Amino acid sequence: MDKTDNKENEQGEKKPRIKPIIEAADGLSLGISMVVAVLMGVGIGWLLKSLTDTAWTFWIGVGIGIAAAILNVYKAYAKEYKAYEELAKEPRYAIKKQLDDDEDDDEYSQTNY
Repeated sequence: MDKTDNKENEQGEKKPRIKPIIEAADGLSLGISMVVAVLMGVGIGWLLKSLTDTAWTFWIGVGIGIAAAILNVYKAYAKEYKAYEELAKEPRYAIKKQLDDDEDDDEYSQTNY
């Protein structure tokens, strides 16, 4: 243990150690869910093929699996984008607004010689 750990233990406060684990598991779950979605689609296609005795129904299941995997990626993207938007609203990360204000000032100073 280093000095910072001792100070945290003395004050009764601890760093949240579970958050990085949850974030890593969330990223891992996206990859797993994509593979599982495609495998389930292949399984559905194989089941349809065996029930109907037509080969093209297998590709219906594969298409369903691929569509489910794409939907999983879209949902993960939407979730991360929402988190990014919330983070961008925090004052300490408001650099974009400051840059926009600086650009406006530059344009104003160039037009008023």
